[in-house]
Order: sequence, then structure tokens, then C-alpha cells
Amino acid sequence: MVSLLRLQGALSSLRPTGWRRWMVSLLLILPLWVSAHGVRKGELLMDHPYAVPSAPGAAQGQVYFRGIQNKGAQPDRLLGASTPQAARVVLERLIPEAHGLRTQAVSAINLPAKNTIRLRHTGDYQLTLLDLKSPLKDGDRFDVTLDFEHAGSQTVQVWVQTPRALSVSHAEH
Repeated sequence: MVSLLRLQGALSSLRPTGWRRWMVSLLLILPLWVSAHGVRKGELLMDHPYAVPSAPGAAQGQVYFRGIQNKGAQPDRLLGASTPQAARVVLERLIPEAHGLRTQAVSAINLPAKNTIRLRHTGDYQLTLLDLKSPLKDGDRFDVTLDFEHAGSQTVQVWVQTPRALSVSHAEH
């Protein structure tokens, strides 16, 4: 609320030329800000690619997305992925069990038309990075190339971040 009042005050103090410059700057920056959390390839939207920090010396890590949304009328499939950060990337399905989640390698992830598939650490699927070249550290970024059956290839930038639930629970101890 305070930020909104400050913004209104700043806008009211701008002269007409300043207002136009501010608006042009906003229009130039806004697409960069919006695309920072999602990448579009044809009818597919890859929303918020992220990884969690890996343990020191760990040979593997995981990449997640809030989801991959297929806005199109035709289904597609994620066939594979690659990254310079690891020797291999495996597509995995997360299967709930009595003591947590079990992973199962899959050859592809179906992306039904007009639907969103979750690739979250608490979701349905994940990408597992095998033989990491270096540990995944909070704040790092790296590229992952996704290969789709119909949409082709798309490279996304993955941000390494500690999930909120983990950072809160660690802060309490």
C-alpha cells in the first residue's frame, strides 16, 4: 500500500516529457520482467524453471517448473533435456508412497492440449541431472534445453533457489 502511494506521488510529480519517458521505459522493461519467469515456445509455456541447491559433493540435482502449460489444441510431449551443467538429464515421474515420493524414469512427459503438467519438487514430474559438473548453489543460473515432439527445442534459464518451505524451516532451527 505504501509503495502504491509512493508510486502515485512519483507519477504526479512527473512533467509531460518525463511521463512519456517513464512510460516508454516501462514498456521496454515489462516484457523482460514478464519473460524472466516464463518462456514460451509455440503453444507451450514453461513457467518458472528452477532447481534447488545440491548437497556438497552430490552427483545429481533436480530441475523443476511450476508447470508446462500447453495452450494449444494439439497434445505435445517433452522427449528429453540437456544441460552443460550435467552429463545427462533424465525425465522422472514422482510416485507417492507411504514414506514419501519414489521416482521412476520415463521416456517422455505427455503434455495434453489445454492443460498444465506440474514439474515441481512436490509435483508429478522432475528432471534429474546426473553427474553434475559442479554443485548447484543458491543464486546460480544455468541453461537447460528442452526437446519437444512438436514444438522443437527451447533453451530456458534455470535459477537455483531454496524453496520457501525449506528456508523457513531452516530458519526456525
